Amino acid sequence: MLNNTQIRRCLDAMAEMFPNAKGELVHSNPFELVIAVLLSAQCTDKLVNKVTADLFKKYKTPEDYLAVPLEELENDIRSIGLYRSKAKNIQKLCRTLIDKFDGEVPQTKEELIQLAGVGRKTANVVASVAFDEPSIAVDTHVERVSKRLGICRWKDSVTEVENTLMRKVPRDEWSVTHHRMIFFGRYHCRARNPKCPECPLLDICREGQKRMKKIGE
Repeated sequence: MLNNTQIRRCLDAMAEMFPNAKGELVHSNPFELVIAVLLSAQCTDKLVNKVTADLFKKYKTPEDYLAVPLEELENDIRSIGLYRSKAKNIQKLCRTLIDKFDGEVPQTKEELIQLAGVGRKTANVVASVAFDEPSIAVDTHVERVSKRLGICRWKDSVTEVENTLMRKVPRDEWSVTHHRMIFFGRYHCRARNPKCPECPLLDICREGQKRMKKIGE
């Protein structure tokens, strides 16, 4: 496991590599962001942005999504994986927004996770990006990078990874660290073919050293 000095070095290296890292889902308000993040589960941000370009022109409010039959909404997001369950969750989410929150997206994580299709990760993303609340959302990239580097243990659950990162990363860096770790995992420490030979953290990365050893055998 990395010590605090080594973790600081990881955070600084990621900051240097990806100084402008930020959320890549296109949205113009918290409501659009919730919909976009819900659609992004097991799907690329690029595809979500392609679909929401038309979707957000057609649907502006929770009422708009409830005004059409479920089949029509399914058809509008058909190119996205799990589109049937996502369409159902969007309509349930919109119903909850109207019934419980006066049609407005709530700002706290505790309230956000009451919405259909919104888990802890989505709530963290929305709280961070839409409302500037310090958060670390653990997606596949954040989890992979944390475990490969040895900031967290391989056996840690997603919640344990989140708690460890919140403990070891300064609170005022939570949100930006979340984005930088995503970029680091998406473009550098990729699931397949990570760029270990050119990684500035190779000397403290247990996984990278194992991979380099295998390449050299």
